[in-house]
Amino acid sequence: MAKPPSLADQHHGNNVDVHVIDGKASIEQQIEVFVHDLFDVKENKSISLEEVLEGLRYVMHFRIKGGCQPHFDSGLMKRLCEGLLLNTGHTEGHLLRKHTTTAADMAFFLFGDFLEEVHEFRTIVCEKDVFELRSALKIHYRCQPSSTEEQKKGALAIVKLLTESFPRRQHINDWRDLIKESEQGDMEQLLASSLAKEMDKEKSKMPRSTANLVVANTPNGIYNNNNEQVVDPTTHNMKMVMLPPPQALYFDRPVDKLLKMFSHTHPNNGLPSALVPALREQYGINRLPDPPKPSALKMLWTQLTDFMILLLLAAAIIQAGQQEFNSMAVLLIVVVLNTIIGFSQEWKASKTLSALMDLTVPKAQVIRDGEQQIVDSDDLVPGDLAVLDEGDAVPADIRLIEVAQLEVVESILTGESLPVTKKTDAIKAKSRRIPLGDCLGNVFMTTTIAKGRAKGIVVRTGVQTEIGKISTAIQAGSKRKTKTPIQRRLDKLGKYLVLIAIILCVLVTVIGIAWKKNIQQMINVGLSLAVSVIPEGLVAVTTVTMALGVRRMAFKQCVVRTLPAVESLGSVTVICSDKTGTLTEGKMGTAEMWTADNNVYHFTESTSLDPTHGEIIVEPAELRRRMIHVRRTTAPSSEEQDNVATTVAKDNYEYNNNNEQQEKQPVDYASLRSRPIDRSDPTMYAPHLKYSLMVAALCNNASVHLDEVTKEWRTIGDPTEVALTVAAQKANAGSRYWIDKQGYTKVFERAFDSERKLMSSAYMQHQHSFSGNSSSNNNNGSTIKEGNTDDHYYAHTTTTSSTLLLLCKGAPEELLRKCSAYLPPTSVSTTTPPMSTSDELTKESQSMNETFATQVTDESSRMASQGLRVLGLALKVVHYSNNNNNSSIVDSTEMAKHPSMAENDFIFVGLVGLIDPPKQGVKESVEICQQAGIRVMMITGDHVETAVAIASKLGIFKSDVPGMSRAILGRELDLLSEDAIIELDPFPNVFARVSPDNKLTIVKALQQRGELVAMTGDGVNDAPAIKSADVGVAMGQAGTEITKQAADLVLLNDNFTTIVSAVEEGRHVFDNILKFIVYLLSCNGSEIFLMLICTIANIETPFTVMMILWANIIADIPPAMALGVEPREQTLMQRPPRDPRTGVVTLGVWMVILAQSLLMATLALVSYVLALYRFNYDVQHAQSMVFTNLTMIQLIHSFLSRSVHLSVIKTGIFSNRWMLFAAAVSFFFLILGVYGPGISSWLGLSFVSWESWIMILVCVSIHICIVEMEKFALRYYKITI
Repeated sequence: MAKPPSLADQHHGNNVDVHVIDGKASIEQQIEVFVHDLFDVKENKSISLEEVLEGLRYVMHFRIKGGCQPHFDSGLMKRLCEGLLLNTGHTEGHLLRKHTTTAADMAFFLFGDFLEEVHEFRTIVCEKDVFELRSALKIHYRCQPSSTEEQKKGALAIVKLLTESFPRRQHINDWRDLIKESEQGDMEQLLASSLAKEMDKEKSKMPRSTANLVVANTPNGIYNNNNEQVVDPTTHNMKMVMLPPPQALYFDRPVDKLLKMFSHTHPNNGLPSALVPALREQYGINRLPDPPKPSALKMLWTQLTDFMILLLLAAAIIQAGQQEFNSMAVLLIVVVLNTIIGFSQEWKASKTLSALMDLTVPKAQVIRDGEQQIVDSDDLVPGDLAVLDEGDAVPADIRLIEVAQLEVVESILTGESLPVTKKTDAIKAKSRRIPLGDCLGNVFMTTTIAKGRAKGIVVRTGVQTEIGKISTAIQAGSKRKTKTPIQRRLDKLGKYLVLIAIILCVLVTVIGIAWKKNIQQMINVGLSLAVSVIPEGLVAVTTVTMALGVRRMAFKQCVVRTLPAVESLGSVTVICSDKTGTLTEGKMGTAEMWTADNNVYHFTESTSLDPTHGEIIVEPAELRRRMIHVRRTTAPSSEEQDNVATTVAKDNYEYNNNNEQQEKQPVDYASLRSRPIDRSDPTMYAPHLKYSLMVAALCNNASVHLDEVTKEWRTIGDPTEVALTVAAQKANAGSRYWIDKQGYTKVFERAFDSERKLMSSAYMQHQHSFSGNSSSNNNNGSTIKEGNTDDHYYAHTTTTSSTLLLLCKGAPEELLRKCSAYLPPTSVSTTTPPMSTSDELTKESQSMNETFATQVTDESSRMASQGLRVLGLALKVVHYSNNNNNSSIVDSTEMAKHPSMAENDFIFVGLVGLIDPPKQGVKESVEICQQAGIRVMMITGDHVETAVAIASKLGIFKSDVPGMSRAILGRELDLLSEDAIIELDPFPNVFARVSPDNKLTIVKALQQRGELVAMTGDGVNDAPAIKSADVGVAMGQAGTEITKQAADLVLLNDNFTTIVSAVEEGRHVFDNILKFIVYLLSCNGSEIFLMLICTIANIETPFTVMMILWANIIADIPPAMALGVEPREQTLMQRPPRDPRTGVVTLGVWMVILAQSLLMATLALVSYVLALYRFNYDVQHAQSMVFTNLTMIQLIHSFLSRSVHLSVIKTGIFSNRWMLFAAAVSFFFLILGVYGPGISSWLGLSFVSWESWIMILVCVSIHICIVEMEKFALRYYKITI
């Protein structure tokens, strides 16, 4: 392009050139980031090549082109050249119509732009071999007759730049060196065309790419990219031509440069409405993608194409071809039943991503044409000036340009419950992606404004927003349905069975031909054997067993959305858990309070809002002094020791006038033990505790109250301040105590900000001696307004001089610098000093010294190492003179400027440590998981110190255990390739400051390592990883709806301990599946061996196809289902997880199946031979007898199959009542088939005599004895299956 784009000022009518003369270092830093992405784009799925090239093109057109920056670092230009050449030759399409991709054309034009504009880039290209340029640029694809005019212009420009603009080089004599000889005809025609002549007249060699240019009709004087005014001939309106900035967070851009990028957006007047339609056409609608709707036909097709179902259908077709319609009907009934069961379960779990639509923000406040207006959030476009107020939901991803005490709750994205304080400062980084928690200059779609207000420029909309990318990732995951371990294992088993069936068919046919038998008859026998191989009830019984497991888990507060997830959870080897709301309670609570007299107060049930819940346990100073593990930089003085010992002499630590007498008494060591304090009368508290609670309660804007209607406790305010309010209320020293009973009135507040890291509030106490109203209650008609320093506070006073308490809380290191004194252990006053006697507080304090400051630092470090968020507490007495003698109004604006109200010269009273505590029982659950061979990992967006501290408390992180002592940051993961992450050794147990992409990467890396992964979480940020994990687990109460829909399991009570029960239930389900698979294959194997032996021995086959099907239905399905509800064995959670790569039937299991099958077949064969050749039964009677015999053996074998190792005496007969019922049902249908008129002839069975029953009972008894001997041998030699 000859000149960069320019825009017309919509408000002043002047043409403003948006050419930005930026610093060279700033531009090089941006190019460096894009070059890194060019080489990383294949590995990093979170960015696209088009996105990277669009960013580079914007830098070129707005910061380089036109001679703005002709020189850059040679090394950087060399890497840029390599990166562009890697992408200029990408093609798509079929062989006859192959053409370059859009991204390749973007890279091609960028190559030409840098070639034309940057001297060092030209030098690098001059050093390239002509063959390399020819193979990378692929110019011939851009000069074909089918090429676009833009491609042809680009090809001409590149050829001319390389042949004419450089000094003559030996290896580039003319344009023919740049194009293969076979492709030169198209270029020759192009050079002779009128298009080439037009380009010769242009000043710039490289044409302007029209991709992503926006043309907007506007009513005022607008100028195009060449600063030429363009008038629409039909409407006589002006046209604006501009290159809109690519969608990105721009966290690294200062506000002034951001406004120059979005030069059509005025910081006060916003975006011209005339530009909105064109920008919306360019960027798209600000809407999340619609979730895919479940297809009933697709679900039905999935069920019908299941491998076992296909086997049954194939057998039914073959039976129909042999005109065995009865057999075909039975097989089709089994197919229909299996399909109905599977389809109904999947249909119930078919809700997928409809909850995403609930996350969209319906309305947004924007400034357009100088007016603030409310518009549909769908109408927002990048460049809009959005206005955000307290309580608003953020309508898009926004880069902030103005903030006023802005705090945003981002838990839906980061999982962290604390609001994040936002600012407008740029963040310099070497990557375009940093953790969301570090993007302090941005707010994200669907997050909530907790406090303050702001203005910002919309920079990403729709699918480009952070929530939009999560939505896209989940939808992509839902399209790729990965089979669960049990599905893979059953598929593998089915393939084995098919192979066996084919071998048997061929073997039987060959044997029959060898015996000179009828080929048709032998094919029927082979089909009978194939039907025997297929366990018709396997699919149905597996589905029903998992469904029963789902019901049992529902009683344990765990809802299963997909059936196979039950068994999968039992096979997991790694559980990746989010911290906030999953391992912890998800809300802040006061864990402990350290006071300046060296006492520590521990708060139990700190997150319970009910003040009556929990206790305050004091750990006396003397006890702490004698504890060797308490960190001390310096030893306490002897005076301090004596005074502390005196302080703890009484149970309540009440201070009285008998101190001298107590000092003479020996120390009562029994009184040193930790104990609950008496909370009945706050006036009897130790002064240090009293003042600390005062600061916590009054330097605070939160409130906690009981809803009279719902009888539930409600909170208003910042979570940190809520935690302090709850702590004060538990001590019966909440704000109402100080305001109503002690007569304090708030007169001033200096709000917290991230620069000072402090908050201070001033209070005046009303007393008879100096108050205009004798009532200590605040309901005296006065007006109290709490807010920022611009507000006025009203207090009924008649004096012009007031004594106030200025209370302050904040970061310990900042607050300690502001303190000139501290309250030592010598303070023994038992009453909070009234303002008329406030000098007492000053007298009792001591000047700050190095010893005490070091002690505070040590205690703060100790609390921080436990994962606590530490705040310092301090106060001071202020003598304030009101200049307005005739007014009762206290002007907070004037007060803020008063020297006495400055945040300095405080008296330090204590520290308070807050934490999002671990849930009760989680530590024990983690230990059980580890005993079961399951590794638990923590993945959180919180800081690494806090994450490691919580993980250490839960036993997830163990510094002294190899393989469990590594933590890693999300930004460190971003620097590693997928292969490098997979190879991490040891693999970290704690991941901190991670992004949603990091979570997804971790899950995939673990899967690549051969692990079977369960991912738990509650926020939207967890949803993509939950969807990709083998088992996704969502929290039912704190979890967002999208996360629940992405998960396989939902924990209704949000308790991590429920996962342990779910894992145990999953193992129980697989254990039972394995038991009935062993039972089914043993029974079907006995039929196979019996038929095969008879065929080999030239004995009449004992069963028809109908008999085999009837035996499989009545003797397989009911007992197998009863095995599916078999009570779990006691050692389930002491076994290691099953290897996901092993089959459902291992070699040991195959041996057991083989032995039991041969035993049953042998007994049936002996009875069949005796009936034919000893007792001279006819074939039909002999078949009926052996059918009854084998079926009875199988029914009795179902009781023996309840455990592979344990004797039937141990497992018992009556412990599984469903087995008794199933055996009774099967026996009934056996008798019905043998003796029932009509049905017996349909099955080809005849009457079984009492002599035959004696033979059957003998065979059953022998079978029981031999199987029990086999189990004894397994136990004796300690063989595990």
